[in-house]
Amino acid sequence: MLRRDLLKLLGGLAVTPLAGMARAGEPFSEARLTQLATRIAAKPYAPRPKVPQAWLDLTYDEYRTMWFNTSKAVWADTESPLQVDLFHPGLYFPHGVQVAVVEDGMARALPFDLSLFDKTDQAPDLPVSADMGYSGLRLRTPLTAGGGHQEYAVFQGASYFRAIGLEEIYGLSARGLALDTAQPGGEEFPDFTRFWIERPAAGEPHKVHALMESPSVTGLYHFELSPGDDTVIDVRTTLWPRRPLDHVGIAPLTSMFFFDETNRAGFDDFRPAVHDSDGLMIHNGAGEHLWRPLANPSTLQVSSFADDSPKGFGLAQRARRFSDFADLEALYHKRPSLWIEPGEDWGQGAVTLIEIPTDKEIYDNIVAFWQPAAPLAVGQSHQMSYRMTWSGTGLAVTDVAPVLNTRMGRGHVFGEKRTVTVDFAPSPAFDTLEDVQIDLSVTGDVASNGILQRNPETGGVRLAFSFEAGDATTLEMRAALRRDTLPLTEIWTYRWTA
Repeated sequence: MLRRDLLKLLGGLAVTPLAGMARAGEPFSEARLTQLATRIAAKPYAPRPKVPQAWLDLTYDEYRTMWFNTSKAVWADTESPLQVDLFHPGLYFPHGVQVAVVEDGMARALPFDLSLFDKTDQAPDLPVSADMGYSGLRLRTPLTAGGGHQEYAVFQGASYFRAIGLEEIYGLSARGLALDTAQPGGEEFPDFTRFWIERPAAGEPHKVHALMESPSVTGLYHFELSPGDDTVIDVRTTLWPRRPLDHVGIAPLTSMFFFDETNRAGFDDFRPAVHDSDGLMIHNGAGEHLWRPLANPSTLQVSSFADDSPKGFGLAQRARRFSDFADLEALYHKRPSLWIEPGEDWGQGAVTLIEIPTDKEIYDNIVAFWQPAAPLAVGQSHQMSYRMTWSGTGLAVTDVAPVLNTRMGRGHVFGEKRTVTVDFAPSPAFDTLEDVQIDLSVTGDVASNGILQRNPETGGVRLAFSFEAGDATTLEMRAALRRDTLPLTEIWTYRWTA
């Protein structure tokens, strides 16, 4: 596990432990969860106590001396298609979360049990209490015939969770909610403080319910997970704000972009690229398909793509070949893409992209989410839903030619100017290029005319142009190909920074 899997600003904000859940079991229903969340939302926020100090004082290496024994997983000794592993708290996880399992309409809380964990002889002796809670959970299910129960999803730390499909490895993450991201006053990280996991029948989605809490909001989340070649998670949420939420991110995604062909010159590394995701993809309410390559800028960058009734957005990993990264350890070419599809009309707002400078690949520096135009008001509940598709593909569209790659740097074709090349995928629309029109714009009209050529390796076409930035510190770029009024490609957009 990469160290950055533990470094996502974890722990943080929480609620007091909820009373009334007897370990012997109590009736369970979504209606009862809603009643519980409504009562909590009506009260002032109260932080939970932390786990014992000895757990907080663990070093990174000490934390890794203990791990869950999967033979003791929830439902390990049954025919259940789902097994659940638990993570111990400590280090970057200062607050325990309460976990309950649901069977036959009854919810049963799981007390903390250190005997569920294996450890090395270097593991320290630690104080234990049954109510200290866990730091998260891992879901496992048979993904291949005869392959046993394989992990496919993890919920751990604040409101973070991640999933994979078949033959993928963990990459980008999702969160329940983003609050005040990139705002001057700092970001607030709501916590999932309690989980309920229903035992599924064969062939049914796996249902996980989560209570979320922070000083500014209470939330209730219902996840229906369908693992497979692609893992699909249907999310329903209700939010009860304690204050007007004017900088709220719905369906927030978190990823890492270090370098690729757009900024390769600044990195002394044997690998040609290092990233979990290489672009933001948007299908807006007007029906346009946008592709925005990610960047690792020198200063914080916030980009907003205003929209009305978005059809979807996501962070994609379109580089899918080993040779794109040449990394036998990280296997970046197997990192999933994640697509968000609203379950209803989300109205006016913006897909927001935040790019944070980083000098190490262990830090996530990319955030994307939907920000509603109107603040979420106090005194009422706010419901919304969306579908998440964690896929081993690059989320390429089918009705226009997607962008395959972007390269940037100085080149001989345009002299000392900076050259940009955008490769589009093959398409029958490119059988002839005679009447293909180039739509190209760069801030300040500092770009050359575009040149269109066939790419013999991809079978598609390449658009090339140059620009002179002069004294500019940022430039907004946009390019697409069309035939008359018919769009032939995604709309490529990019923010260049000095």
